[in-house]
Amino acid sequence: MSASRHLSADVLVIGAGGAGMYAALEAHRQGAKVLLVDRSLIGRGGSTVMAQMTVAAAMGGACPDHWQHHLTDTLAAGRGLCEPVLAKIVCEQGVECIAQLDEWGVGWARFEDRYSQVHAPGHDRARCVYVDFLNTGPAVARTLRTRLVRTPEIRRIGELAVTDLVLRDGRCCGAMALHLPSGAAVSLQANAVIVATGGLTRLYRRNSGSANSGGDGYALALRAGAELVDMEFVQFFPIGHLAPRLIGMDPIMWDPFRYKLGGRLLNAHMEEFTERYGTPENGQYRITRDLATYAITKEVAAGRGSPHGGAWLSFQHLDEASLRQAFGPVIDRLARNGIDLTRTPIEVAPIAHYHMGGIAVDERMRTGVNGLFGAGEAIGGSNGANRLSGNAITEALVFGRLAGAQAASFAKAIRHAAPAQPWQGDGPERDWLANRRHRPSINCAALIEQLQAIMADDVGPFRTADGLARAQLRLSEILAAIGDSPPGGIDGYDAELLDWLDLRQMLLVARCVTEAAILRTESRGAHQREDHPGLDDTWQEHLAIRICGGKLSLNRQAIGALERLSA
Repeated sequence: MSASRHLSADVLVIGAGGAGMYAALEAHRQGAKVLLVDRSLIGRGGSTVMAQMTVAAAMGGACPDHWQHHLTDTLAAGRGLCEPVLAKIVCEQGVECIAQLDEWGVGWARFEDRYSQVHAPGHDRARCVYVDFLNTGPAVARTLRTRLVRTPEIRRIGELAVTDLVLRDGRCCGAMALHLPSGAAVSLQANAVIVATGGLTRLYRRNSGSANSGGDGYALALRAGAELVDMEFVQFFPIGHLAPRLIGMDPIMWDPFRYKLGGRLLNAHMEEFTERYGTPENGQYRITRDLATYAITKEVAAGRGSPHGGAWLSFQHLDEASLRQAFGPVIDRLARNGIDLTRTPIEVAPIAHYHMGGIAVDERMRTGVNGLFGAGEAIGGSNGANRLSGNAITEALVFGRLAGAQAASFAKAIRHAAPAQPWQGDGPERDWLANRRHRPSINCAALIEQLQAIMADDVGPFRTADGLARAQLRLSEILAAIGDSPPGGIDGYDAELLDWLDLRQMLLVARCVTEAAILRTESRGAHQREDHPGLDDTWQEHLAIRICGGKLSLNRQAIGALERLSA
């Protein structure tokens, strides 16, 4: 970290997962001076590096395919709420991004001279590429990280927690950040800013995401004047590992096992049960995530759950040779955890995994704030009410590349316009962070755990008016408890301050999810209201959220409105 507390660039990229790294690379390729920052080590945090499974793209390796078929499946999974223009961009340009990663040496698995592709839930054919066994996300992250290392012109700074975006004359011109090791306030000036900070799964007690996924980007954009959409749609992965204890392996690792080899979901009576909820699998194991979550949750509620409160997942119909042929050394890693799939089933249960909503952007990744762009899981609209399996890394790559190109173009135009008074890091945003004073300690770590419990218990996959109202009240109580100014008094790394900053962002985002869930009185995709079962055609609209007069303001918005966002 430079001794300087004020840094500048043409394009500032916040977040260094798959979307952020690709955005930085593309912005540099377009001639921009790029600054890439992350609260973790560059390329080591976020969700991409943790994603062990597959990436959806119509490569046609296993069977004839076209991106339009991929789009059809994406729109169907989204339950009528996908922004068609954004979904089309993912499916069409995903093919190009997969090919480019191949050129960069990611190592997609191949059968002879074709891409190996598997049939994931919700797809009409084998469409998902992978690297090897459970190594796809790490391979993608490593490939992008290697490209960054080979591009020294891109300045990369880790351990910077961005606290606020900065606006001057209606344009986003940078951000304020806390340098975690030193506790110094750092101002980041840029002609264009890209938010690529990932999702919000840390809001929930059981989650599959990075510890950084507390919804920072949503809160940053909302406070800067941008709009959020579809915040009520939190995707729960239905078969997250529950028991026995599993160390050093991803809790959502069972999906490829299930759709490659067939894994039977069983209740306490060792009966397959999804057909009770209108989704018979008939040995195909292609049930979508929202429907699987519903079926497992209902079996548990009916008293037919597994001992730890989930369902059994059984591969006992397979022999060890079949398992090893499909997953090789992974079987040995399971054995070191005391798991023999040929002898006993394991327990699985829904776990917070992904967020469909986020910052509203148009087809150029522009938000409603001049100079502010979004990418990856930080944006909403493309997935509608439910994300299709395999689309997460695809959209990270596609939207990251597109945001990088568009931000570079915008920054170039601003640079040529030669603004008379560029922001130099002064102002209330810096004062708020730099001039903190000691005040009585608040146990923010404990309050974060309270928030996670509130969201899990009352704003989880199945919701009611009473539960949501209870969550609304309890979140307000936490908000009142933490106050509106950060604690201070410690030089260097300050865990108490970081917890307070995290809780500040998490509370705002949790309130957005809760308020939207209260207002949407129907059940659609990942948002299920027990007191409003079934789709309501009058709700085939987005819920958009802004801050107006210091308060959250929610409005219904027609599908297609995002295309006119920056018009």
